Amino acid sequence: MVALKTSFSCFKSHTFQLYDLKVEVVCPPGQRIMCGAKEGDYFTLEGEMLYLPPGQGISVYSLGAVLPLLAAKQRVTAKNDWMSTDAEVACPDPNCPSRLRIVRAGLRTFKHGDTTVVPLTPAPSAESPNSQ
Repeated sequence: MVALKTSFSCFKSHTFQLYDLKVEVVCPPGQRIMCGAKEGDYFTLEGEMLYLPPGQGISVYSLGAVLPLLAAKQRVTAKNDWMSTDAEVACPDPNCPSRLRIVRAGLRTFKHGDTTVVPLTPAPSAESPNSQ
């Protein structure tokens, strides 16, 4: 119920909320890792900005596997939605046992006008001639 109140409040104030994410490498002990990842490697996503710690890289293939899920993981979702419960993405190399774990961190509030030049417009009413 709290998420619904937050969402309604954000709607009225022209704001929206996104989770910051930490995406961390999980490697089974003693197994050969093929993608160059190391246990404990990570990156963070704050709004639209992705940050890697200095000197650390990530395989472009591993990043490609997790990237499509990140925008959805940033959104507030129902507690029973699989996006709320499932957090690990397999390495795209079928011979690599590593995974990327997506962890939701703090919730940030953004203003619509600070993120786009497209204005908010009211939803068309049922009586509008353009709604057919």
